[in-house]
Amino acid sequence: MLFCEKIKQLRTHSGLTQETIAEKIGVTARAYQNYEAGLKYPKQTFVYKKLMNEFSVPMDYLMTADDQYVIEAKARGKARAMRDVAKLIKEVDRSLFSGGALAEEDREKVIAVLIEQYWEVRERNKEKFTPKKYRKSPQQAS
Repeated sequence: MLFCEKIKQLRTHSGLTQETIAEKIGVTARAYQNYEAGLKYPKQTFVYKKLMNEFSVPMDYLMTADDQYVIEAKARGKARAMRDVAKLIKEVDRSLFSGGALAEEDREKVIAVLIEQYWEVRERNKEKFTPKKYRKSPQQAS
C-alpha cells in the first residue's frame, strides 16, 4: 500500500476531513488532497512527523520502499515517471501477489527488479524514438 492510500485510510478511519488534517499538519487543503491522490509527496520532513503524531503510526508505516521508488521516479523522470512507477507497483501487487504467497522480502526484490527494468526500457525507448535532431551528440553530453 502506498503513502497516499495509507493516509486516506488513516484519515477516514479517524473520521476526519481532508481540510481538518491539512490544518492540523500545517499544509493547504489542496496540498493534502494531492497527497491523498498520489500526485505529490510532502517535501518537508515536519509534514511526515505531524502525520505520524496525528495518526500515531511509525515513519516506516507511512513511508515504505514502494514510496521511495515513486519519489525517486519523480526526481529522475518528472510526474509521468512517478505515475508510471506508482501504477506499476499497484498493478504488480494486484496481479502477481493477490494470492499472498510471496514473502515481503521476495516481493520487494521483484519490485526492485521491475523498477530497474522500467528505467532501462525507458532509456532504450528514449534513444530509439527521439528524433535525430533532438539527440545529444557525444560531444554535447560532456
